[in-house]
Amino acid sequence: MALGSEQRRGERKPRVEGLFAGGQIEAALDLLHLMDMAWHDCYGPEELEVPPFVLDDVLLLAGGDLAVLITVAREAVVDFRDVRIAADARRTKSR
Repeated sequence: MALGSEQRRGERKPRVEGLFAGGQIEAALDLLHLMDMAWHDCYGPEELEVPPFVLDDVLLLAGGDLAVLITVAREAVVDFRDVRIAADARRTKSR
């Protein structure tokens, strides 16, 4: 079932609150909304939002830094495979 952008935002908010400083939460959520729109534009009408695995990778790599989130979100839309490789490397390193 497709979710509206406000519902997606509400579902993501607790996770984003746990990762970003208070003053950056709304900006991070705004960026994720823009990322959904870019994803939809790039990957077709059936792709209404960033897939969960891509979102996981982006948030992991951002590490709570809004500037890094901007860069990684853009990279993920351009080619999410590069972001996946970087996220997997980070996961492996933290074990």
